[in-house]
Order: sequence, then C-alpha cells, then structure tokens
Amino acid sequence: MDRILAKALGEDVSNLATEEKQRLLSRLLARLAHEIRNPLSSLDIHVQLLEEDLQISPETKERLTGRLEIIHGELHRLENVVKQFLRLAGPSALELTVVDIAKMVGHVRGLLEPEAAARQIEIVTYLAKGLPPLQADVDQLIQALLNLMINALQAVERRGRVELRAERAGDSLVIAVCDSGPGIPSESLDAIFEPYYTTKTEGSGIGLWIAQQITIAHGGTLEAANAASSGAVFTMRLPLREKNG
Repeated sequence: MDRILAKALGEDVSNLATEEKQRLLSRLLARLAHEIRNPLSSLDIHVQLLEEDLQISPETKERLTGRLEIIHGELHRLENVVKQFLRLAGPSALELTVVDIAKMVGHVRGLLEPEAAARQIEIVTYLAKGLPPLQADVDQLIQALLNLMINALQAVERRGRVELRAERAGDSLVIAVCDSGPGIPSESLDAIFEPYYTTKTEGSGIGLWIAQQITIAHGGTLEAANAASSGAVFTMRLPLREKNG
C-alpha cells in the first residue's frame, strides 16, 4: 500500500496511520475509476455507432468482425477493471440480514465445483453442529468467501484439496479456508493483503484485499498463515451480533 500511495501522491506516507492510508487509497481509487469510466463509456457508444454507420461489403464485414469483437472484449475488460477499483475503494454500506451459514457455504461450493472438477481439486466443507445465524451482508460475504476459495484453488496443484470450515468460537463465527498448496512464502505473509500483491501467476492480486475489507466492514478480522503440514490457511472471524428486536 505504501508503494502505491507514494508513487501516486509523490510523497512518503510511511508515517501515516494504517486507517489514514486506507482512506487515501480509497479516495485515489474512486477518483481513478471515475476518470476512466467516462471516456470508456463514450468509446463503447461510438464503437457501436461506427458499426451501424459502416456501409461495407459482406467480405469486408466478415474480416472486421473479429477485430470489432476484440475491441468490445477489451472495452468490457477495462470496465471490469474499473469495477475492481470501485470495490477496492471500499465496500458499500452493509445491508444486514440473517444469514444461513450452511446455505451460504453450499452456494459458494456450488459456484466453484465445476472449476475445481476441471482442475481435479477436491472441495471439502465442514460445518460444526448448531451454528447460530449470522447477521451480515450476504452478498458481500459471499464475495469474500469466493475470493478466498478462488485464491486457494489457484494455489493448489491438480489432484489437490481445498477445505472450507465454519465453527463457533465464543462470540465469533470462525470461517477457515485451507489448501494443500505450497503455502505462503514467509517474506510475503506481511504483504499478502496489499492490493495488487500476488505470489501466483493467476489472478490480479486484489481478491484477498477485497475479502479483508469486507471482513473489516463486518467488524471482523482476516488472517493468513501457513498450516503445520503444508498449504495456507485463511481465517475469517466475524462477530455474532444479537438480532435486534
């Protein structure tokens, strides 16, 4: 985070508190997303108008189709980058509802099983008995869990294993994602949640940051560690709030 802010602001930010750095980064990313989105929308519209205005032969149209598809694809990719910037700027206000943990975990597993099967990776889930309902923003929490699970899948070789566990610990719900990959290099443990920091060839390096920000927005913590045997463990702790009324 310090490196990104220092380059963008042209000044040393190492003496600022972590919370102030996060606020500066959020404002920077929100402004950047706004500056990119306006010309991007204009480009998309004018490419569509250009397609309608072109009076070309069928042969030329066939030749141009592939190039126009590339343009549309790249515009769509840039739009996704903008959305990532906006997510990094900070999760939106929480819309708390009572979340069924088993249903949420089953949904996340169902979304990722096809990709896991293609990689020959086994997904295992364990839910402790008698888990209490959790008050949380279910959409944001699903996004955080998806990011943690995708990170685990990317770290595991074929025929590996990813495990998602949920249990109660005092006044907290603890959700852990464990993988059978090589683990996190010791020199990377302190930086693993920094935006755009990654130790893998896959991914953009923002998934763990987003997961952490969503967890913090819920009043919880997200920690990374290496398992005693092998692989990485990401542990999310969320407070169990009493239902109002």
